Amino acid sequence: MKKVAVITSYKIFPAETGGQKFITNFLNQLSKVIDLHVICTKNNKVINDTSFELRYLLARNSVSYFDIIGFYNIYRFLKRENIQTLIIEHPYIGWMGILLRRILKIRLIIHTHNVEYLRFQTLHKWWWPLLKKYEIYVLKKADHVFAISEDDKRWMLQQMNINDNQVSLLPYGIFNEDAPIDKKHWKIIICKKHSLDESKPLIFFNGALDYKPNEEAVEYIVSKILPKLHESGFQFNLIIAGKNLNEELQSKLSLFENIKYIGFVDDIDAYTKAADLFINPVISGGGVKTKLIEALAMNCTCISTEAGAIGVNLSACGNKLKIVLNKDWDKFVIQIIESSKQDECIPKDFYKKYNWRNIIEQANRYI
Repeated sequence: MKKVAVITSYKIFPAETGGQKFITNFLNQLSKVIDLHVICTKNNKVINDTSFELRYLLARNSVSYFDIIGFYNIYRFLKRENIQTLIIEHPYIGWMGILLRRILKIRLIIHTHNVEYLRFQTLHKWWWPLLKKYEIYVLKKADHVFAISEDDKRWMLQQMNINDNQVSLLPYGIFNEDAPIDKKHWKIIICKKHSLDESKPLIFFNGALDYKPNEEAVEYIVSKILPKLHESGFQFNLIIAGKNLNEELQSKLSLFENIKYIGFVDDIDAYTKAADLFINPVISGGGVKTKLIEALAMNCTCISTEAGAIGVNLSACGNKLKIVLNKDWDKFVIQIIESSKQDECIPKDFYKKYNWRNIIEQANRYI
């Protein structure tokens, strides 16, 4: 069996955000087919059992991406365990992977979640051009690169000049293999829990709400979408989930009887199953919005901005994903109202494309 180590340079356990879930699910599924060793920072805490052991070899502080002591500890560990392949989550500590590859003569894979410099460009960070040069350098030095979407892969090939045979897809994965059949059951439960009328369409939005793009999305919901929905006379309920929403927005949402802000929830799948519609009015941040894939997997009809739907395989979604131009809130609201009448399932091809078993089977060819 292959001996593989994965380095993640930030907190992923317990997994709360989409990005954290992406990594932890990937590690759990990958550990079923290879001998996996996970190297992480000291601020991780595993709640549930895993099929691999964490090695706390990296510090987590202001200079953690330049952890020289951590580098030495990882070097000793990889050499002692005779690791054959090293996977690094994100390109940020790619310098470490490049040095370890050179010294130990091992295979290096960079597992990307976005084109990182593009994400920070949309967030108007002044240093994104420096990240661009570094990111391109790291990806070119790797033996292989996993891209989360066809859009990212295409960008790497055309704009970053990465070799075609050097990049393959490793999309965000889901566990179910078919559309859930208990959506009505969960809608009854969730509506009863929050004192909502289950006869009305239930709209859902979730995300880490201390992340600026998601916070902006809630601002658009409050200032652009809700007023237009109420003006139309459309009857609905809306639930917004996610931790750390600022108090001003919480106060504004509390003015509406049919809208509930519920903070962080452990069982996000229950709410996604319960929802008739999922909205994604995100216009910044870049990259694949994992919550959109999760909502589609639960057979929600999804209304998203163009920016919010980046990287999602449209052909696999059938008629379940409605895309609206960024900031065209009139059209966004029209799509919500019209989509509330839709009653069809997402195509089976979606589950073939995004199921973890198929993803790991394909990824293992390059590891």
